[in-house]
Amino acid sequence: MRNTFRLASLSLVTSLAFALPSLSAETAQGFVTKAAIGGMFEVQSSKVVKDKLQDQTLKDFAQKMISDHGAANAKLESIAGEQKLQVPGDLDASHKSEVDKLKSASAPLDKTYADMQKAAHADAISLFEAYAKDGDNAALKSFASEMLPTLKMHRDIIQKAAAKAPTNESTTPAVATSGINNPAAPVPGANSFTEGQAKSAIEKAGYADVSALKKDDKGIWRGTASKDGKATPVALDYQGNIVAGTQ
Repeated sequence: MRNTFRLASLSLVTSLAFALPSLSAETAQGFVTKAAIGGMFEVQSSKVVKDKLQDQTLKDFAQKMISDHGAANAKLESIAGEQKLQVPGDLDASHKSEVDKLKSASAPLDKTYADMQKAAHADAISLFEAYAKDGDNAALKSFASEMLPTLKMHRDIIQKAAAKAPTNESTTPAVATSGINNPAAPVPGANSFTEGQAKSAIEKAGYADVSALKKDDKGIWRGTASKDGKATPVALDYQGNIVAGTQ
């Protein structure tokens, strides 16, 4: 009796395992959304940095991203339309933030762009491999399979380019000693701090009434704050340096 129950239970578990869809891949709509956003990010970020790069290999790579992903985006949109799936018209908040950082950052941006592209292609390859294997839409699975060699070729190029990308994106290195500011601060550069994080960092440095924070075209958060009862302009750069009394 017990053996019969165990066999029945095992049979049920086995049948459920085959009946449930794979959890390793996105749904068709999820794949289209992520693939489209990733493709748009490649094109937009590459257009922004084209004139902010020093290394010719990276410049050529940026142009290749615009061409290759532009064509891939158009093909994905066509397939999605045939499958009655929605294609996002713009980037999501996190990718838009990355593009905005590139727009506000000062040249050169070789290392920043190379690192960004390495991460983007790792994510894209993971997404496309999973969908090519376990996707739920034949047309999109075929698209994912066809794109993988190109994505992997992009990854190989950017990995080699990143290894020799110029790193002189700021004239003074970040400060390693806590509590001591970089003498050249505030230092221009791609600033990853959100407004909330910038405000919190300034408050932790002993300032109160932090307000009117706005990131300038050099990536520096600027606003006003008070310390010891006195109001003062305050700035926070991408290294975390906080400087008071500067506009």
